[in-house]
Amino acid sequence: MSNKIEDFLSAKEEQDIVEAIRLAELNTSGEIRVHIEKTSKGDATNRALELFHTLKMDNTKLQNAVLIYVAVEDKSFVIYGDEGINNVVANDFWDSTKDLIQSHFKQGHFKQGLVDGILKSGEQLKHYFPYTDLDTNELSNEISKE
Repeated sequence: MSNKIEDFLSAKEEQDIVEAIRLAELNTSGEIRVHIEKTSKGDATNRALELFHTLKMDNTKLQNAVLIYVAVEDKSFVIYGDEGINNVVANDFWDSTKDLIQSHFKQGHFKQGLVDGILKSGEQLKHYFPYTDLDTNELSNEISKE
């Protein structure tokens, strides 16, 4: 793994992000994942879509998974929500979440940007996909990397 990714987030910051995912998923059946890699080797949105499939995020029962994808060297990131969540959130929701993350990233506050984006996504998931006793954590909360 390149130093670029390790420079991007410290081990402690990674744990803070995993904790934010755990908190965001606490009251919802929705799933949130963060994937970080050096470069998307092309179009970041296409890469995010590919990873969404590879990470089996398109298999959630209610199609309510959200991927936050970061390509460190490319200085690009994508928020991708599955059909279930896209159908219910306000049209500008992903743009406003992206703006929130971007404002932190511009100042070099990568962890805070991701945490805020995760918690904001979690609020929407909680609103539209409240937790029930039947819910299981369908996807890992750990940050995936390449």
